[in-house]
Amino acid sequence: MDTRTGLPVVGMVGGGQLARMTHQAAISLGQSLRVLSEKADDSAALVAADVPIGTHTDLAALREFAKGCDAVTFDHEHVPTGHIEALEAEGVKIFPGSKALVFAQDKGLMRERLTELGAPVPRWARIATASDVETFAGGSWPVVAKATRGGYDGRGVWMVGSPEAAADLMSTGIPLIVEEKVPLKRELAALVARSPFGQVAAYPVVETVQRDGICVEVIAPAPGLAEERALEAQQLAIDLATELGVVGLLAVELFETDAGIVVNELAMRPHNSGHWTIEGARTSQFEQHLRAVLDYPMGSTALTAPVVVMANVLGGEPGGISVDERLHHLFAEVPDARVHLYGKQVRPGRKIGHVTVLGDDLTEVRARAARAAKWLQEGV
Repeated sequence: MDTRTGLPVVGMVGGGQLARMTHQAAISLGQSLRVLSEKADDSAALVAADVPIGTHTDLAALREFAKGCDAVTFDHEHVPTGHIEALEAEGVKIFPGSKALVFAQDKGLMRERLTELGAPVPRWARIATASDVETFAGGSWPVVAKATRGGYDGRGVWMVGSPEAAADLMSTGIPLIVEEKVPLKRELAALVARSPFGQVAAYPVVETVQRDGICVEVIAPAPGLAEERALEAQQLAIDLATELGVVGLLAVELFETDAGIVVNELAMRPHNSGHWTIEGARTSQFEQHLRAVLDYPMGSTALTAPVVVMANVLGGEPGGISVDERLHHLFAEVPDARVHLYGKQVRPGRKIGHVTVLGDDLTEVRARAARAAKWLQEGV
């Protein structure tokens, strides 16, 4: 508890852009998010006031960081499960807890648990040899191989198209699962929040557009999605949050096929598919996550406009006009674009920010958001 304000202190492990935007949400609740950051120039460390420096793999650093926190949460899933269990045994309130978070950390455990729960998942298997991959494929290539831990933004995922490719991949020694290649129509995401009390709040289902394994655009609500299927996706996310015991945000990444929806991945934290909620929903996902871990009543998830489009800003090639000049031109061209830059060093393909545009016409809103993101990335 902060003795100056009488308000609770939330600590977030990880100093990336999710922590940065959660800190911004904390300010309106009278709080200042405490952030465990690896470096002083990490995205959240540049704006938060209370930023101990330490790594998520150091139990001593985690233990010291948790002192004085009313709740500890995460901006990524990479904290060792054993470290979380050790802190829980010492009485630290951690959300989501180790028993839930492990299903976002380990894709093999996630697939096993979802299968047990009867959730719609691709055909999958654990594999140990190239022969296992070949048996799973049954002559129908390609298949999708995934590292059980550590993958994100397209990393740790391989499209395996032959026995030879399977042998090459297995020679790396990376623990893997393999899945069928789903004949998807598009990708969706269902985002829900759940409190320790058990209250849940579901956001409208969104469409996510991927390029080279990276989300480049999110459209809310998902255009052309039948109400029945939208409700099915929301109910699935609520059921999974409840069954897995998630506290905080749960993002369920989905494939939509002709036959229905299939679970692709789970994330138990604020998620890229929910950045649009800062301007596009009555309660942003970041405030909602804080409400959940503090066991506050959930906020309204209603849209603030008929159409909301978020476009990620990826790092472009070096050179060109400065970011400040790009902002000048952008605001003159698309004055209603809401810009969020993360204070990150620019590298080609790296997420350095996002823009959000609201309106009534889907085609027009998508075009304005894409134009704004392209301008920030390329300066043209």
